[in-house]
Amino acid sequence: GARLSSLKREPRNPNPRPKRPLRFRDRRDAKIGTESPAAAAAASGEGDAGRKRPSGDDAPADSKRRRPEAASSGSRDRNHHRHHHQKPREGDGGKEKKEKLRASHILIKHEGSRRKASWRDPEGVAISATTRDDAADLARALREQIAAGELKFEVAATDNSDCNSAKRGGDLGICSLVPSS
Repeated sequence: GARLSSLKREPRNPNPRPKRPLRFRDRRDAKIGTESPAAAAAASGEGDAGRKRPSGDDAPADSKRRRPEAASSGSRDRNHHRHHHQKPREGDGGKEKKEKLRASHILIKHEGSRRKASWRDPEGVAISATTRDDAADLARALREQIAAGELKFEVAATDNSDCNSAKRGGDLGICSLVPSS
């Protein structure tokens, strides 16, 4: 293969710092089925339990922590509704309106697909036997039938798509489009 001449290898450190051996003292001394290794170390006076805290106190840091009071479910629900479910108001501070659209698709896998298994063909036998041209021909034929009104998109997706969305008629859900600037 070709090499890039601008790449340089960093020299190895001639004096690497020796690694310290791992200590399993706390685990070894703990009795099975009684308490955690940390609790056993604390009870025996070993480990971090006897160490002073950065604040200078001996009390565990957890005892000083306070959780912020949670909002009541009623106010939380109102805030969620206000934030997510209200229609955008005119003059809302320069925010642009996002256009929403429902996306659907039909996925037809073939021998060149990265993952050759699907919900329809878990072993990938039929997919491995399908050429890319055959898959493209099937997609074109389905598009022509749908455009001519001979076949509904949802039926075509359910019967032909290798994607899990086939179970929902190819429906991928609603997407928001952000206007280009």
